[in-house]
This record gives sequence, structure tokens and C-alpha cells, in this order.
Amino acid sequence: MAMKRMFVNLEQLQQIVKKYATPFHLYDERGIRENVRRLKKAFEWNEGFMEYFAVKATPNPKILQILKEEGCGVDCSSYTELMLADAVGFGSSEIMFSSNVTPQEDFILARKLDAIINLDDITHIDFLEGAAGIPEIISCRYNPGSTFAIGNDIMDNPQEAKYGFTFEQLTEGFIKLQGKGVKYFGLHAFLASNTRDNAYYPALAKVLFETAVKLKNETGAHISFINLSGGIGIPYHPDEKSANILAIGEGVRKAYEEVLVPAGMGDVAIYTELGRFMLGPYGSLITTVIHEKHIHKDYVGVDACTVDLIRPAMYNAYHHITVMGKEKAPFNCQYDVTGGLCENNDKFAVDRMLPQIDIGDILFIHDTGAHGYSMGHNYNGKLRSAEVLLKEDGSAELIRRAETPKDYFSTLDFTGLFK
Repeated sequence: MAMKRMFVNLEQLQQIVKKYATPFHLYDERGIRENVRRLKKAFEWNEGFMEYFAVKATPNPKILQILKEEGCGVDCSSYTELMLADAVGFGSSEIMFSSNVTPQEDFILARKLDAIINLDDITHIDFLEGAAGIPEIISCRYNPGSTFAIGNDIMDNPQEAKYGFTFEQLTEGFIKLQGKGVKYFGLHAFLASNTRDNAYYPALAKVLFETAVKLKNETGAHISFINLSGGIGIPYHPDEKSANILAIGEGVRKAYEEVLVPAGMGDVAIYTELGRFMLGPYGSLITTVIHEKHIHKDYVGVDACTVDLIRPAMYNAYHHITVMGKEKAPFNCQYDVTGGLCENNDKFAVDRMLPQIDIGDILFIHDTGAHGYSMGHNYNGKLRSAEVLLKEDGSAELIRRAETPKDYFSTLDFTGLFK
């Protein structure tokens, strides 16, 4: 059985578990910082490059602070994410606001923070103007429709996505926005998710670069940045290869020089808003085996559940599992690894070959650093876990405590119900 790298060993983890009860999400500070530096190196050829980390992936202020220290901005999609960015200390040019079906109060706060607003729909121009006014810098999200393919491989179907302007709407929107005082424009698109194909970003970049040239020629708009969004994936399976970010950056550079530079647009800044790529491999769900069950199948029950990691239940997503201390043991037992929700899809693995598991074993569920804790919920009244940071010096820091019953009941009004 192929193995995946872990950023903590059994002895370290046992010490952390003594201090912080499982389950909890554990993040690797060193890995996060090193990954940001690789990304920046891949795009160092572009003077204005900026990574706007997708806050929705891992909305924790300590994580955001680490990214800020490494020179990243943040991409927010809601009122509370904007509040979080402001609290951590991100300035106006460091906050991108990309939302859809946007409430008025969200636009008002985005304008108050002087964030870069990325409009999702042509009707939002008038809506934004009425709610908070039109800024001098604005971005628009493009949806080219049809399918997005690289060679003969279809990567995704933009025509099925609810996001973005058509090209005709972009042209109309840019002209309209210029009439309302916009001086600098951005262009954005997200056409595929979780792809490890090194050709994806360069292909997306070429689409956006060619679109930017057309928009400039047809509207006269000054396009100052192009946001390649997210979509670069990670290898969830141990036998999968990682995307090569240096090769990706070089591919984008070639497209830039092929399309933008000849059009007199060699000053355009490149932005990214990666989430999964930035944090996914640098987080894990740590959980303890508390039950075993042998009926028509063999089950091991852990103290975590779908509340802590919903991706396997929602998407049938694979997350590799390491039984700590048994990395070299034979994978000769087949298990369903389950949580305690009253739902049969509350499983982290189905028919997974693993070493023999005993009650008390600690499981390291890989690649939960993005869209792990953040997608949690409280079904069955289950309480969400803690988040812990493994710092560069090897110490552990609690960066979010586990929920308590008091947290769960805090939004309810029991007045008059009990004597």
C-alpha cells in the first residue's frame, strides 16, 4: 500500500493528544510557509503578483496571520469573512471580495474596507451603486459558457455554473462602469476544480488574457490585473502526483508573453486565490478509535464524525488514513471507518484496507487543511472540534477551542420554557 507523508510522528502526536483531546484538526505551520514561498517563486516573473487566499477554505485568524506574514492577501465571499480579514489586519488592496447573490450589507462593508470588489453579475452594477457606490477599481467574473477542455479532456462545464458574466455582458458592463467612474479593471474566472493537470492554469490564463485584449480593444478599459482564481488541486490518493507549481507558473508566463505583451498589456498583474492548494495537505483530522463492531462488515468507530469532515459523505471523497504507529504493519484488514451520527453515510472510509485497528489507536486523516473544519455543521447536536497548530519549533498551540453545549444552545431562547 502506498503511503502519504505525515508532518508529525506518533510520539509528537501522543504528547499533543495529552494536552488537547481528540478529535481536532492539526495544521503544519512549516509546511504552509514553505508552500507559500514555492507559489511566490513560481510567479516571481510578474511584478504585481499576489495570492489572495480563499478564506472559505480555512477561516482561522491564526492561519490567516501566517499567510499575511508571508505576503498573501485574502479572498472573501461573505460579511463575516470580511470581518475576519479586517480583524487580522489585512488592508484594502489585500482584500478581494468575490461573492454571488450578494446582500446589500456585504457590499456596504466591502466598500467601507475599500476591498477590491469582484462582481458576479451585470445586474450587480446598479445594485452596488445603490447600496454603497462604485469604486475606481473593480473586477468582473467571466463565464465563457460551453465546456472547458484541455486537448481532448473535458475539465468542467462552465455553462452549468451559476457564476459570472457572459462576454457580451462584460463588454456592456465595462462600458457602463467606466461611465460611473471606474478607472482600473480586473478580470476573473474559475473554470475547473481540483485539477492536478499542470496545463490547467496556463490554459485558463490564455482564455482570460485573450478576453482581456478583446475587452481593451472594444471598450478602451484599462485592465490592471487578471485573477486566475483557484482550481489547482492536491493528490488525495497516495499514488497520485502533485501539481508542479513551478511548471504551472512558467506555463502562465509563456501565455502572458504570447498574448498580453504584444497587445501592449505587459503591466497586467497576475492574482491567484488558491485555497485547497495552499492549505489542503498541511492539515489533518486527528481522531481516536473508541469502538469496534463486527456484523456483516467490520467497523471501527472514532470520536470524530461528519461534523468534523463532511467531504467523504458529501462528495464520496477519498481521504487517506494512517493508523499511527502501524505505518509498517500489513494492510490485511478491511474496515468501514465511521463516526457516530445517525446517518449511514457518516463514514471516513468504506471497505478500506488498513492494518489491524485496536481501540485507542490514533488515526491521522490526511489532507483536511482546506474545506475540512470550515464545512462543519451541528447535525445531531454534535459539537465541532478544536483546531491546533503545530508550530515551526515543534510546539502545539490551540487556535480554536472545541465547541461546548453552551455554544450550541447560545442562539436559542429558552425564556418561559423551564421553571
